Amino acid sequence: MFVDEAKIHVRAGDGGAGVASFRRLRGKPRGKPEGGSGGRGGDVIVRADPAVATLLDYKRRPHRKAGSGTHGSGDLRHGKRGDDLVLAVPVGTVIRDEQGTMLADLARPGQEITLLDGGKGGKGNAALVGPDRVAPTFAEQGEYGAEAWVTLELKLVADAAIIGLPNAGKSTLISRVSAARPKIADYPFTTLEPNLGVVALGGREFVVADIPGLIEGAAEGKGLGHAFLRHAERARALLILADPSPLQEETVVAQVRILRDELRRHSPALAARPTVVAVSKGDLPGADEAAATLRERLDERVLLFSAVTGAGVDTLMHALADAVDLAERDAPEREGFILHRPVPPGFAVAREGEVWVVSGLAAERAVGLDDLTAPEAADFAARRLARAGVDDALRAAGAQPGDDVRIGDVVFEFHDEPGAGGGE
Repeated sequence: MFVDEAKIHVRAGDGGAGVASFRRLRGKPRGKPEGGSGGRGGDVIVRADPAVATLLDYKRRPHRKAGSGTHGSGDLRHGKRGDDLVLAVPVGTVIRDEQGTMLADLARPGQEITLLDGGKGGKGNAALVGPDRVAPTFAEQGEYGAEAWVTLELKLVADAAIIGLPNAGKSTLISRVSAARPKIADYPFTTLEPNLGVVALGGREFVVADIPGLIEGAAEGKGLGHAFLRHAERARALLILADPSPLQEETVVAQVRILRDELRRHSPALAARPTVVAVSKGDLPGADEAAATLRERLDERVLLFSAVTGAGVDTLMHALADAVDLAERDAPEREGFILHRPVPPGFAVAREGEVWVVSGLAAERAVGLDDLTAPEAADFAARRLARAGVDDALRAAGAQPGDDVRIGDVVFEFHDEPGAGGGE
């Protein structure tokens, strides 16, 4: 089954917790701190892989999680870093967040983006030793890994796209000129998924995509083809097929108008690409006259061919190869796109009822200790919050001494002590 869109939930790995541990030594009643730090959680990475052809696996299993870091232990043994989650997707996959913002367009093999960073591992008490903390009795907790819903959207990478109304002969043509074997039948919408074929023409070679049949209004969501218009977006050149069969309700002139209008509505840049216009089914009675009428009305070159007999197919493929070559000369190689998101602010202050809520990684890190009931740990967290600017932000927002402040699961009273802080 071909799947070209999937919404998935990804989560980075959690960081391992640090540990408070001591080695008992003569002359040092509290001992020497030797607690190891926790390992960092694994990242979530999406990578374009030519060996992957569809997003079906992500449709079936939409929830994915990176490995978590392990906890530290005594004797300065640090936790192991969690395994990264590497999601292999087809070349040409676009990644969007829940707001629809494009995060990456992986248009080249091997191109990748780190979607989510793993949670930071907590420091053991050996790493928290400082001038005013000779033997800390506490350690940091590991951070939780970030999580998010993202949409994967595949846009096939092809040199040329075959565009036509249902039953225009697109699948028959691609099966004639390549090794692709799409389903072919005498009823509309036989092709329910795009097909790719490689055309070898002497010393020339290019990839052709058979786009499912379009109908008028496809750009607004009508018919089956609208979901596949995006697969034509990467094509350097277009082949527009007109069907002279009496079964078609529209004349060949009307067909070309409809197709060009739908392409223009979907993407003006797509409609402006080098285009070859051809009349298919040249073996049918009246096909010659239809091609002549189309040439006269369009005042441009119109080719006639029959994928059944092979007449005119070579000429058509050479013309399409010329259009691809023209597009390659006029347009630079597509490099893809990766959004470099700005670093979010360290914290934010908001009022919820009678409680001040401080959210953000910097604030959560400050209080992420294993035992805040210990006076030494509480003082350490207070100094961190002051250094991060949380006290000043609460004061500026209107917090008064004695007000409750919540950071994550921790709730404490605000004490207005300007100038508090100091080193860790």
